[in-house]
Amino acid sequence: MNKLRREDEVIILAGKDKGKRGTISQMTGDRVTVNGVNMVKRHTKPNPNLGQPGGIVEREAAVHISNVAIFNPESNAADRVKIQVDENGVKKRIFSSNNQSID
Repeated sequence: MNKLRREDEVIILAGKDKGKRGTISQMTGDRVTVNGVNMVKRHTKPNPNLGQPGGIVEREAAVHISNVAIFNPESNAADRVKIQVDENGVKKRIFSSNNQSID
């Protein structure tokens, strides 16, 4: 069970966007893409088959998963995630600081 998932609200811990918050839009391996964070400029050629104009496109780049932490709205800060197994054998994610369920 992964500790972070798509649509989780996270806070950036390191880099040029340190302190910014956003939601995870994509996860690939050990990297995550966060909406509105780590914006890069991409120079693209026009593609008439797809109807894309050429130019400079700004988009999000991936961030390493170690540089993000889940955002806890109760404490208004970054938090860690624990996996807890209940009496029925079902795993659930909880915040480490206050033991409240994430899902």
